[in-house]
Amino acid sequence: QAQVAESGGGLVRPGGSLRLSCAISGRALSAETIGWFRQAPGEEREFIAGISRDGRSKNTMDSGRFTIFRDNAKNVIYLQMNDLKPDDTALYYCAASSFPGAIAEDRFGSWGQGTQVTVSS
Repeated sequence: QAQVAESGGGLVRPGGSLRLSCAISGRALSAETIGWFRQAPGEEREFIAGISRDGRSKNTMDSGRFTIFRDNAKNVIYLQMNDLKPDDTALYYCAASSFPGAIAEDRFGSWGQGTQVTVSS
């Protein structure tokens, strides 16, 4: 069974940075795409970034502030977030997909529980 587990969320001031981690195990180790999503209260879940199994292919919705990368030796995928804004406040999820280049939520079959990011002064 694919396993993904997020960590690294917290409270940060506007303009600050956070690095989220997604630890993968089981079938998630062979997933074609690992993606990061977020969901703010009252909003739909939205795609942020995805990365291929070998780390060479990436999709990022806001590449100026968010960077996705992975350490395959540690089986961890990271989401580096800089210049955070209050609108970035959300529950951030990691998910695994068997589809290369997956972006759509319904292409991801394994989801973590989420880690809360709150941007506030």
